[in-house]
Amino acid sequence: MTSAEIRELARACGFDLSGVAAALPAADRLRNRAWVDAGFAGEMGYLTDRRADLRDDPRNLLASARSIVCVGRLYNTPWPYSTRYNHPELAWISRYAWGDDYHVLMRRGLERLDAMIGERAGPGFESRISVDTAPLLERSYARLAGLGWIGKNTCLIHQGAGSWFFLGELLVSLEIAPDAPPPDRCGTCRRCIDACPTAAIVPAPAGSGYAVDSRLCISYFTIELRGGIPEDRRAGIGAHVFGCDICQDVCPWNRRAPSSPDPAFTPRLFEPPLEKLAGLGEEEFRAMFRGTPVTRARYFGFLRNVAVAMGNGCRPEFRTPLERLAQSADPQVAAHARWALSQL
Repeated sequence: MTSAEIRELARACGFDLSGVAAALPAADRLRNRAWVDAGFAGEMGYLTDRRADLRDDPRNLLASARSIVCVGRLYNTPWPYSTRYNHPELAWISRYAWGDDYHVLMRRGLERLDAMIGERAGPGFESRISVDTAPLLERSYARLAGLGWIGKNTCLIHQGAGSWFFLGELLVSLEIAPDAPPPDRCGTCRRCIDACPTAAIVPAPAGSGYAVDSRLCISYFTIELRGGIPEDRRAGIGAHVFGCDICQDVCPWNRRAPSSPDPAFTPRLFEPPLEKLAGLGEEEFRAMFRGTPVTRARYFGFLRNVAVAMGNGCRPEFRTPLERLAQSADPQVAAHARWALSQL
């Protein structure tokens, strides 16, 4: 099969971008190791434990792999970017988490693509699907497959469609001529670097370019970090209660980014009131965000984030819900609520 045939099949499976990379160690593995060694992964142990070694070679995931089919699915919607809003009484949830869980949607499309390729390949065909679930340098192989370049904000950027893409991979035992990576078109632009409220985009620990220090990143604070958010970074979090899009919102390549017509990405809750979120019980939280990525923050982690956002909002009507959160049985929620009350 050729990469052109793969792209045709991928389009039929609902993917907006696709390409092929060789299933060989990527040069970016050295940058990744330097990033980990510098401590930039923070407390994300799944990036630093035994799985870190597996990322060096995709054949650790599928011994017979010869090619990696990389796909991208647009999730942008017509709703405004976070940089156009300043409502301290409302919460901001990252655009990727507005609708249905992308893991399910992407896997469903890749299973269909896998079946179509396998039917053409015949007996002996082997494959493995990955959707942000396996130790694989997804962006690196997507770049090698021609889907875009990796910007200073470390997002994959497509020249015509921007960076609002979910990525997925299909490792296959077929030898397919690989596509070529596009040139880097960020140039001297540093809007993402200058716009980051917590200064998380820093010079890469090895070589040229930039990297995201997770220990300074709003998305890390509000999703991955299980302990307390550093006090000196809380003000920069603003109204974000799950994730952050600022470095993508300000990117010139997203100025004319197309929108997906798929209703799965339509926001269930666009900028929900912080007071409402602060009053959610655990079952209400699960019901409100069931089937979305927001549940990854967990209930008490989410309330911790809500408390910080209310402290940054400094509105008098936040006092009563914050006093209630300050009595939480969870020590992190209570401590962050007390901090928020001190801001009021």
